[in-house]
Amino acid sequence: QVQLVESGGGLVQAGGSLRLSCAASGSIFSINAMGWYRQAPGKQRELVARIISGGTVIYADSVKGRFTISRQNAENTVYLQMNSLKPEDTAVYYCKLDKPSYSYWGQGTQVTVSS
Repeated sequence: QVQLVESGGGLVQAGGSLRLSCAASGSIFSINAMGWYRQAPGKQRELVARIISGGTVIYADSVKGRFTISRQNAENTVYLQMNSLKPEDTAVYYCKLDKPSYSYWGQGTQVTVSS
């Protein structure tokens, strides 16, 4: 089993910044990837950013140049630095950890960007 605990969400004005953290614990081995997804009201959950084992990083086009994902292996933590936030970034942000046979989700953290 894997537990994911997210933190760092909140309310920020447009143009501001937030940093999300996701700490993983439990059976933290054979990890294929870790990443961040988001879901806005009435919309499907979508990929924001993902780090694949080996170092490949993938970003959604909508966040390229504004968001940065990073991973501290020693701390089993993945971060999402979000700059130049826009109202359309408002959503619940979820951390996800992929293993060969199963994926785990965090509980989500709310990010609200006011205009």
